[in-house]
Amino acid sequence: MSGAGKTTAARRVGARLGLPFHEMDALALGPNWSQPPDLVDEVKRITAEPAWIFDSWGYPVVRDLMWQSADTILWLDYKATVVLPRLVRRSAVRTATNAELFGGNRETLREWLRPEHPVWSAAATFRERREYLFDRTARSPHCRTIRFTAQREFEHWYDLL
Repeated sequence: MSGAGKTTAARRVGARLGLPFHEMDALALGPNWSQPPDLVDEVKRITAEPAWIFDSWGYPVVRDLMWQSADTILWLDYKATVVLPRLVRRSAVRTATNAELFGGNRETLREWLRPEHPVWSAAATFRERREYLFDRTARSPHCRTIRFTAQREFEHWYDLL
């Protein structure tokens, strides 16, 4: 879920374990929030490598490829009361500072009015995404799933790496 801390956690775990880290939004978002035409090929290339870490469950066009290639899923399953305020703060800062994001995109006040904006999308689909992840991890016996329901659980696990 956007705002859970996936990118920070994946970057930290990748650095600790010496795994190449890949930020999904950087690969999947081009100008005007478009999807680059080489996304599938790029994810195929990355997942063909012996070791890697992504910070995402994957965009629909590459999700199955990623899940089939993964051996471990780290699931930050934090409460909406944790995730949504983080997401609001992050988006507010990005909007206020006019920060350039992936593909040269920026979060603008106009973007906040769209239902696809990360804050509204996350709020509207939080339960649905969570149910999907419960189901998907159950249907992925080849993957070890480590589910964290609080930041402190993740930090404890990380300290043991």
